[in-house]
Order: sequence, then C-alpha cells, then structure tokens
Amino acid sequence: MNNKTFWLSIVAVLASFAGGFLVANSLNRKDLTALRAENENLKKAQNEVEASRAEMTLSDEEIKKRIAEADENPTDLTFQKNLGFALYNYASMKQDADLLGDVSRLLKRVYENNPNDYKALATLGDIDFDIGYFTKNNDNFQKARGFYQKALEQKSNDVEVRTDLGLTYLWANPPEAERAVNEFQKSLEINPKHEKTLQAMVQALNSQNKRVEVEKYTARLRQANPKNPSLNENESVMPLAENKSNQKNQ
Repeated sequence: MNNKTFWLSIVAVLASFAGGFLVANSLNRKDLTALRAENENLKKAQNEVEASRAEMTLSDEEIKKRIAEADENPTDLTFQKNLGFALYNYASMKQDADLLGDVSRLLKRVYENNPNDYKALATLGDIDFDIGYFTKNNDNFQKARGFYQKALEQKSNDVEVRTDLGLTYLWANPPEAERAVNEFQKSLEINPKHEKTLQAMVQALNSQNKRVEVEKYTARLRQANPKNPSLNENESVMPLAENKSNQKNQ
C-alpha cells in the first residue's frame, strides 16, 4: 500500500513491440477487505473508464504472445521490465492471480540481474501481496514480506512499502495485529498524516478492541481527511467486522 492512485497509459512503452495497449496503474494495495472498499469508492468512476478501455485493447492472445516473447528473450531486461510493470498493473486490476505469477517471473529476472532495482523489488512484493489477498494464501503474504523488507533496507523511509508490510500481518490468517500496528507506527513517525496508514491503524486497533486508541487514531484520520469514506455519519471509523460485512464479494 509514493501514491499508486493514478493511472498511466503505456501505449508509448509498448508501441515498439507492435502490441500497443493501455493498462491501468496499480490499485492501491491493496484490495484489502476493509481498506479496499474505501479505495474503490474513491477510484470507482475512473476505474470503470480505464477498465473498459483496457478490455477493448487487450486480449489473452496478445498477452500470451508478449509473455512468450519475454520468455524467449530472458536477457532483454528492458523488455522484461517494461512488460512486467505494464502487465502487473493490468493483472492487479483484473485480480488475475495466474497472470500475476507470470509477471513475477518477468520481474524476478530484472531483480536477479540488479538487486538494487528498487521498483522491481517493491513490485515483486506487491505481486505476492495481491496473490495472497486474491487467493487467501498466507505463503504469498510471507513472500511479500521478504520483498518489502529487502526494499526497506534500501529505502527505510518509504511509507507506502512500510504500510504494505504491516498489512501483510493484518490480513494474514490468523491476523498478527500487533506486528501490523508496529509497522504502522513506524510509517506514521515518517508521515503523521498518511491517510492510508491511519486508516489501517484504526482497523488494526479495532480488531484488538482497543477503543481508546481507536478514537485517538480516528481523530487523526478525520484531521487528515474529514471526507475519508470510512468515517461514518457518527464521525468514527466503522468497526472491522461491520466494514467486512458490507463489502462486495471479491
């Protein structure tokens, strides 16, 4: 979960590969039962437009062709990287765990060639995070942690990656809320008004029934953004269980 709330056109990126197409930028990690709903509310209209455009310009055959081309040319790291990032955006939007696995293979080639490629490293964490959420698989959350921790060794002040690391604990089964809270606190030390982290913190504290702390961080969230969709009409964040019961099936 350095914002990933805007969309990018990649026609120019892939034009040289005679397969120009549009993809949406990555969903803001993160398809979380509580956090995802609010993110989707914020981006719903834009997502629908971009998804429609992507559906008109992408085909399974086209995707498979590009992946096969990348597999046949594993040393062309520029191709691996550009295609990997583009397809990650698309696969995440589509919640396609199988395609995410293919994307992981492409970006691992980039990372293995250059372990200091921060974007590839962080995106590998995002991929496993998404697969873990889509498939409810703790193993992928564990893998995501490994990538995020390596990324934080390079950039310890990356609030987005730090918060996503915390979310791998919060959305594990069973949840490790205290470890999640520890990571969220580190993020908030860097950016006290980081909205996504404040919202995640409230959810984690709700799961622990720490009402005093919930109210404290709810107030901070309200200060950061009074219009945050998770704030109900009573100006408090909806409890985790209630929030989950109102979500669409993913």
